[in-house]
Parts: sequence; C-alpha cells; structure tokens
Amino acid sequence: MHIMLRQNRGCVAALTMAALLFVWPLDLLAADAVTPSEPSAAQAPEMAPAVGVAPPVTAAPVAAAATTTPANDLHETEGESDADSSNNDDTALPDQAELETPVAGDTGATELVYTGDLDDAELLRRFTSELETLGSVSVGVAEEGRVINGVQLQAGASVQVAVPEYGYATAETIAAVERVAEKLRAELVEPSPLRVSHIGKKSGGYIRGHFSHQSGRDVDFGFFYQAGVDPGHLTGRRESLMDVAKNWAFLKAVVTESDPQVILVDYRIQSLLKAYALSQGEDKTWVESLFAGPTAIVRHARRHRDHFHVRFYAPRAQELGRRVQPILAKRPDENLAIYRVKKGDTLGHIAARYGSSVSLIQKASGLRGTLLSIGRTLVVPLRGPCTRCPLPPPVVVPPRHLPPPVVAPATAATPSESTGVTMANAEQVAVEAQPDAAEAGSTRR
Repeated sequence: MHIMLRQNRGCVAALTMAALLFVWPLDLLAADAVTPSEPSAAQAPEMAPAVGVAPPVTAAPVAAAATTTPANDLHETEGESDADSSNNDDTALPDQAELETPVAGDTGATELVYTGDLDDAELLRRFTSELETLGSVSVGVAEEGRVINGVQLQAGASVQVAVPEYGYATAETIAAVERVAEKLRAELVEPSPLRVSHIGKKSGGYIRGHFSHQSGRDVDFGFFYQAGVDPGHLTGRRESLMDVAKNWAFLKAVVTESDPQVILVDYRIQSLLKAYALSQGEDKTWVESLFAGPTAIVRHARRHRDHFHVRFYAPRAQELGRRVQPILAKRPDENLAIYRVKKGDTLGHIAARYGSSVSLIQKASGLRGTLLSIGRTLVVPLRGPCTRCPLPPPVVVPPRHLPPPVVAPATAATPSESTGVTMANAEQVAVEAQPDAAEAGSTRR
C-alpha cells in the first residue's frame, strides 16, 4: 500500500512538473501577464549599454505587456468593438508614427541653433551649480526620455487639465498649449475650454498607459463635442456627436500658432475634418498637404480615435538635452539612463549592464517589486559617464505650414456666398462625409 501511494505521488509530481514546463513559455507570451502595480507600454529596441559592469544580481523574469486605462483620463469610451477606439494611448505595440528614436546613421546639423547664448564652459557651470537657470531640458526622445526642470500646465478659463500630476512638460510645450487655447478662446463664437488629458510627469519618463509622453513634448487633447453631449458616455457614433467646426479650429490653431512635429489622430476623424475644412473654403492644396505627402503633419495612429495626440517641437529644450548628456555624470542626481525592457530581461541583468544596482533602479523607477513588464522604460542611475547612450538627432524646426494669404475679393461676400455652405448646413456637410471617412480608416490602416 505504501509503495503504491509513493508511486502515485511520484506520478502526480511528475505530471505537475511537466505541466509547469509546458505552461511557462506560454505565460511569458501571454498578453495579460503583468505585475499589478506596473502596467507596461510596448516593446521597443534595446538601448546601448553603458561602460562598466557590476556582478550580476538574480531577479524575477519579465512579464508581457498588458492594457491598462489611466485613471481620471479625459479620453472617452463609447463601447465600440473597434480596437482603434480604445481609450489607451500606447500600451500595445505602437504605431510607427509614434516612434521618434533615430535610425542608425541619422545625420543633421551639428551647429548650435537655439542655445548659442551658452558656450560649453557656461553650460557646464550652470548645469553643475545653477541647474534651474537653464530652464527646461528635454533628454532623449519621446518614447525613451525624461525632463529636467519640467513646467506644469495651469488650468484656467481656456484650459481644463484632467490629471495635474501628469500635466508637466517643457516650458516651450506649455507655452504652445497656452497659445492654442487663447487663440480658440478669442476666435470661437461660443468658446469651450481646451480639454487636456495626459502630458507627462514633472521629471518625464514612463507613465501608465502610454508609450511616449516621456520627454516633455507630447500632449493629449480631448475632442470638442456638441452641446449637451457627455464625452464620457457617448450614445451614438463619435463622429456624429463631435463639434466638427471647433475641432477643425483646434487643428488649424495648432498648425498655425505653434510648431507641431506630428499630430496623431485616426483616419476617420481626419476625413471628417478635411471634408469640413474644404466645405468652409479653406485652400484645397494647403488642406490636403496637412494630411498627405511629404509635408503631412497629421498622421494616423491606432487607438487615437478619441483624442488628438500632438508632439510639439521644443527646440531649446531639445538642443540643451543633446548638449548636457555628455556631462550628466557631473551631477549624480541627474546621471540617469533610460532603458526599455525587452523579453528575458531581469533587474539584475539590467543593473549589471549599466553598472548600477537593483535597489537603485527600483527606487528611481518607482518599482515596488522585481517583476518587469515588457516595453516599459526604467530609469537607471549610473555610477559613471554613459558614453554609449544614444543621442537624438539635432533638432531643426521647419517653417510653419501656413495657409496661403487670402486675397480680398472686389466685393465683400458672406461666408455662405463664397463657400456655398451656411452655418445651418455646415454640420450636415461634415456628417455626409462620414461614410467616406470610415472607408478610408478601414482601407488605409
């Protein structure tokens, strides 16, 4: 009897071990295996290691990425089955339009364009002893970066800020948002506050639910909706509930009053706005160049059907970021590298690669445990210079993409006479364009 019982226990143990060996690889690949405290962003190429290697430390393996909704966001949900309508910005594999990491061999101007008032000696002096006098500094790129001297966007009559602790960016980005908000407030007959969702943390870096928003230049804006519509509880098709006129006014203000690097929004929303702009007599060549061709600023990205994602140029902050990176070791509190987790990583391996420690990475990255999520970025404190950390390309802001000047007609004409569209039928014109917009979204994605 004892022999049979031992044999049965041996069989159960063997079967259990076999099951674990079979399930473990699948678990690593499962989309829902995450640490409860740290949802992930998307997987991206590994950053180059720093010089200096410490003894390896054992740590827990990586869990795969998952989708988590940021709390108190201004993104809306309407119960659609379309995956693109998800209210998460960037927790799955990112659209290529969101990536900013330069490819190998990327070249550009190397002379100082925006920080010529600071020679290298003065920059070093201020960085080491008067850091606050440098103003905002954007280090790295949008998906692997951070901010020094971040500035918080203040709510007011023209701006709503959904999550104040995620309302930081470079000073140039905040100024751009304020200019756009004031432009809308001055021009719209019935102005509505500009709804700002997530921007970034005070020091930049990873925030839940986003792949980018790390270097102080990305801002999410909620759409404008018709009077009486609750953005958090839409009861019909989003496009039919939007205030198309206000959303076009916003897009035009971003393009003409600031320096956007890219504006990400779903193709269906693009088609709606383009049709409305043309119906209002906007220059056709200019409008089409915003959405297509080499000068296109507006681009499609998945999961951007409920908000505008604008990445602004912050030229001085970006150029300062390039210049301070080689001297970060002069300030231990700012001597940090950004690393994006990939499959197979452990905190011990990452610490050894950068000459750091598990505890330092946990503290700097806000980790409560050792389980990692594929795709999220970690802040890695360094003990020496990071001579192989990647630099973003030199920044040169292109001229603003302005519409051609309007030539006054010989006789004054009302908007309805010059465009054939009245305020009464403007919304109908935009709504009639929706079938084409939906078709464009399904065929071009």
